[in-house]
Amino acid sequence: MFAAIAPRYDLLNHLLSLNVDRSWRRAAVRRLAWERRPDGTYLDLCAGTLDLARGKGKAPRARAVGADALTLPFADTRFDGAMVAFGVRNLADLDAGLRETHRVLRPGARFVVLEFTTPRFAPLRALYLFYFRRVLPTIGRAVSKHRDAYTYLPESVLDFPDPDAFARRLEGVGFSNVGYEILTGGICALHHGTR
Repeated sequence: MFAAIAPRYDLLNHLLSLNVDRSWRRAAVRRLAWERRPDGTYLDLCAGTLDLARGKGKAPRARAVGADALTLPFADTRFDGAMVAFGVRNLADLDAGLRETHRVLRPGARFVVLEFTTPRFAPLRALYLFYFRRVLPTIGRAVSKHRDAYTYLPESVLDFPDPDAFARRLEGVGFSNVGYEILTGGICALHHGTR
């Protein structure tokens, strides 16, 4: 499914979020605290089009590796940090993927997860759900030319643990200093934890 929508994926992200997704990604990179080790090695898990890791060419050292996020082909404590944007909800086994990410991080390394969530404020929640269930799939189908991808998106977001539950999952696999920030009125959450 992703391969089918990849050519227009970034365009649709920007269009459907009214370009707010760019600020979410910048916030995720800032939260990674890569400045502590600018020459370090960082993992962009479920990287897709590499929009988060590369910023469209801003990190020439970025190297794509096709692998299963549940069995990463990297040694223990290999990375100085890891991030994922809108990908962990697609893992076949969320906890296994989180454990595997924990395994490949060095002690003290930060893991940052950017993921959609559902606003808690009732009026905004109603508007968001209408947009997410009715408007987004229609625009997504028209632009991507894929029948199911943008129906799957709202379903996968609504099935994903809420921010508190996801924070507990991060703690459950061994991350410490776990927290999250709610972005854009509760449409998105920026999670973080330390190995």
